[in-house]
Amino acid sequence: MTLWAFLLALGVLITVHEWGHYRVAVACGVKVLTFSIGFGKPLLRWKSRQPHAGQDTEFCISLIPLGGYVKMLDENEVEVAPQDAPMAFNRQPLWARTAIVSAGPLANLLLAVCLYAATFWLGQYETQATLAAPMTGSVAESAGLRSGDTVLRAGDSADALQEMASLDALRWWVLQQEMASVYLEVQPQGKQTPHLLRLPELPTGTISKDSNAWQARGFTGAWSRAVLGAVQTGLPAQAAGLQRGDEVLRIDGRVVSDAVALRAMVRASGQHHSPASQIWDVSRDGRQVQFEVKPEQVAEGDQSIGRIGAQVGEPPLKVWIQYGAFDGLYKACNKTWEVIVMTFDMLGRLLTGHASLDNLSGPLTMADYAGRSASMGVGAYLSYLALVSVSLGVFNLLPLPVLDGGHLLYYLYEACTGHPPSPQWLDAMQRGGLVVLVTLMVFSLFNDLVRLGWLP
Repeated sequence: MTLWAFLLALGVLITVHEWGHYRVAVACGVKVLTFSIGFGKPLLRWKSRQPHAGQDTEFCISLIPLGGYVKMLDENEVEVAPQDAPMAFNRQPLWARTAIVSAGPLANLLLAVCLYAATFWLGQYETQATLAAPMTGSVAESAGLRSGDTVLRAGDSADALQEMASLDALRWWVLQQEMASVYLEVQPQGKQTPHLLRLPELPTGTISKDSNAWQARGFTGAWSRAVLGAVQTGLPAQAAGLQRGDEVLRIDGRVVSDAVALRAMVRASGQHHSPASQIWDVSRDGRQVQFEVKPEQVAEGDQSIGRIGAQVGEPPLKVWIQYGAFDGLYKACNKTWEVIVMTFDMLGRLLTGHASLDNLSGPLTMADYAGRSASMGVGAYLSYLALVSVSLGVFNLLPLPVLDGGHLLYYLYEACTGHPPSPQWLDAMQRGGLVVLVTLMVFSLFNDLVRLGWLP
């Protein structure tokens, strides 16, 4: 599943990107020699039976699927027959060359709009915006947010609240607020009347390289009951007599509000010393019983945590989200724009050192997410494709000489000076850009290997 989902994602994203270059080149009268999906030895090749006027393009699917290219007639690369000279890329006016180079990234952004629109039109189940207990001492807890509160609306002021249809929508909105104050209209569990909470601005420095605006405010995730799932043989939960379906009410007299709180309490039991025995009050088959549980201490990275050997929590509540034709398209355009802004913001934070380079991901992480999203359904997979399509479009607009953005930088120089950069400068910049790109690829691959547990 993972491999096929990854290959399909690559195929779609690369094809659309290169198709953008190809289609605008043909429209501008440039002769396209080769349209290849992948690099290296061609596995399949063919030509159109009804080519565009003046075109004789060879289409290829090549061995290495990590990219593609559109090769155009260019006097800087090959000798061009006099009758074909007007169709050479280098002979085109500046606006045409700019349009051809820009078309690839723009095609990816347009694809993202279409994919997001499809997900909104098809509809899908999403996690309800009912929140688990916030982190102790956090901004969210101080503002009055409690376990089981459902967020109905949110905004940057009390008079500008927008509906939050799901937890994903809420998280996405909060991530865009950065340090600003946040207003939440919440409905407490078991109550009919909602009330308004104000989360104040985050203090400077609250968001670190390894956190974001969601975590910095103390949000933890979706609410679910503190119910035990599968219990592992020979570990503390089974030894104490705990069973699947038990709902944990209290530990040593402390109320367990939800599954997130239970996980946190179990983990915290092994942080500083050998875990002591605990008295657990549990609801089983409508009656309350007590168990003595002694979590075991295990290492996780450079710290010690407690573990009982049981799955904690039940699936969170879901809601069905679906939009009509106009609303879905409008939301798709907004979503794509928001992802573009956040992508550029993250790139800026990486370059200025305000975000950790550990956030860089490579092909292995992309493949892993492709498999996970495909297993969750069509909607999740289309959303994944849209997100990666935006990332690909934005990445290609970066002013690195080997990328589309680098060529656009050359054209900007030409527009300002009236002549293109010298061949010597172009060669030096291409080499430098290639070094930067290879370095990024190696670093992101290393992050993938660490993230997936293949390296310590």
